[in-house]
Amino acid sequence: MKTKYEKNVDLSCPLNEYPRPQMVRDNWTCLNGPWQCAFTDTAEQPQRWDYTIIVPFSPESEISGVGKALEPGKFLWYRRTFEISDAPASSHYILHFGAVDQIAAVYVNGALAGVHMGGYTCFEMDVAPFLVKGTNEITVMVSDDTDMSWQSRGKQKTKRGGIFYTPQSGIWQTVWLEKVPQTYVQSMLILPLFDEGKLSVTVKTNAAAEVNIKAMDASASGESGQPIILILPEGWEAWSPENPKLYPLYVSAGEDKITAYFGMRKFSVETAPDGNKRLFLNGKPYFHTGVLDQGYYADTLLTPPCDQAMIDDITMIKDMGFNCIRKHIKQEPLRWYYHCDRLGILVWQDMINGGGKLNKITALVPAKFPEFSIKDSNYHMFGRESAEGRAQYYKELDEMLDALINCPCIALWTPFNEGWGQFDSEKVVEFIKRRDTSRTIDHASGWNDQHIGELKSLHIYLRPYKFSKDKLGRAVILSEFGAYQLVEEGHCFSKDITGYKDCRSREKLIADFTRLYERDIIAQKPLGLCASIYTQLSDVEDEVNGFVTFDREVIKIPAETVRRLNEKLKD
Repeated sequence: MKTKYEKNVDLSCPLNEYPRPQMVRDNWTCLNGPWQCAFTDTAEQPQRWDYTIIVPFSPESEISGVGKALEPGKFLWYRRTFEISDAPASSHYILHFGAVDQIAAVYVNGALAGVHMGGYTCFEMDVAPFLVKGTNEITVMVSDDTDMSWQSRGKQKTKRGGIFYTPQSGIWQTVWLEKVPQTYVQSMLILPLFDEGKLSVTVKTNAAAEVNIKAMDASASGESGQPIILILPEGWEAWSPENPKLYPLYVSAGEDKITAYFGMRKFSVETAPDGNKRLFLNGKPYFHTGVLDQGYYADTLLTPPCDQAMIDDITMIKDMGFNCIRKHIKQEPLRWYYHCDRLGILVWQDMINGGGKLNKITALVPAKFPEFSIKDSNYHMFGRESAEGRAQYYKELDEMLDALINCPCIALWTPFNEGWGQFDSEKVVEFIKRRDTSRTIDHASGWNDQHIGELKSLHIYLRPYKFSKDKLGRAVILSEFGAYQLVEEGHCFSKDITGYKDCRSREKLIADFTRLYERDIIAQKPLGLCASIYTQLSDVEDEVNGFVTFDREVIKIPAETVRRLNEKLKD
C-alpha cells in the first residue's frame, strides 16, 4: 500500500533536511540513500551483500527496496562508504543515528566505534580516531527481537493484527556525519523562566570552555556546564498554539558556533476561577483538545516518507481546530517536533513500552472498571520481572528526555500507557522531575492509576463519558476516547478491520462524531474536564478509525465540521 508521498521521496538521499533544528551547524553530511544490506543467522559479517536498501527506511517497508523482515535471533547488516577530504585528526567527526531498532553495533573501517541499545532513541559517537583521509567504510550490525524479549517495541508485534502493527527493524531515522572543532558543544538545556522574563541556558562542551549566548537584544557568557541567564528585553511574546512565536538563539564555545531556537511558555496545573483543577498555559486555564497519533505510514512504517508528510499531518489537525497531539508510544524524528514548534501545536509525549506479557487481569479488568488498579511494584503482573529490562527503560527514558527536553511544544510526558510495561511509576515520575520540572506528567495513562501526581487520566471507549471529580483533587483528563471507524473502499490496508464503533457511511460518521463531542466533551468541560484526546489521526493497518486514511488520501470528516466543535472548547 502506497501513500501519496511516494513521488516526493528522493531515493538517492531521502529526508535530507538538517536533522536537528534546535542545534544547527553548517558542516554536515547526510548519509541517507542507497546502502548495501544483508541478513545473517550469526553475528559474523556476511560474505555477500544481497540487497541495496534505501536508508533510513526499514527493510520491512515497501519503499526500502528490500521487502524482507529481520527475524528475532538473526542479524541485519548495513554497509556504505563516504569520503573525508582532510586529515581527520584535526577535528572531531560525530556520526549520528536518529534511531536504529533495536540493538546496533557500529564499525568504522573495521573497528568497533560503538554499540547502542534502544530502538527509538537517537545516539552518536566520535569516529575521528577510526577515519582516514579519502574513502571510509561504515558497517552496522543490527538485531531486533521485537516482542520476544523485554526490549522497547511500541506497537510493533511479531504477529501483527488488531491494535498492533507490522514490526520493523534496523535504521529508520536519518544517519548523518558532522565535523566539529576540537572544543565543541555536546548538548544544551534551554529553560524558559516565564514569570521572570528570563531564559536559562546550560551548555555542555567536551572540554572546559567559555560559552557565549545571544538572543533578541540580550547576551551573556559563562562556563560550560553551568546555567547562563539571559534577561530578555521587554516586549517578548509568549509561545502558544495560537501564537507559535519562536526566537533564534546563538551559542558559541571556542570555534564552535550553533544556531538554535526557543519559545517562552509555561505549563502548570492550577485551580481555575471556577474552582476546578485545570491545565494552565502561560498562567491561564487552557483546554487541551487533541488527537492520538501513532506516527505510522503505509509504505514507510515508522519513518515519515518526507518532511511534507509530517507537515501535512500537523496542519490537518490544526485546520480541524485541535491544539494538541498525543504522540502515542513513539519518538519521532526531531524535525517533527520542530514543525510542531513552528506551526503551533501542543505535544503529549509517550515513552516507549517494553517488558514481557501482561497478566490478563492487569490488561483487561481495568478497561471495564477504571477505578480498579494494581500496585505496579508487582512486577509479575506487568511483565516487568527483568531487572535488566527495568534498568534499560530508565536509560532510554533519559535519552528521550535528552533529545526532546528543549522542544517548546512538549507540554506533558506519559511514562506508561494502559499498564504496558508499567513499573514503579512513582519512582519514574521522580526521575523525570529531576530532569524536567517545567512540564506535567501523566504517570499512568488510562488505568492502573497509582494515586499520585497532578492528573487523573482516563480512557473511555464504547460507553458515554460523564465527568466526576477526582477523589484526590487532581485535574481530570480524558487521554483516549472515540475511535469511530469508517471503511473507505480502495484505501484500506486489510480486510480485517478493528475499531470501537462502526459507522457505515460518511454521513453517519459525521453525525455520530458530532453527537459524541457535544455529549462527552463540550458538555463535560464546564464540570471540570480539562483535556480530551480523540483516537485517532490516521488509519493504521487494521484500524480504520482515523480522520484520514492510511495512505493519507481521503479525509473522512470535513475540517470545518470538526473545527466548529473545537471552537466551543476555547477558554
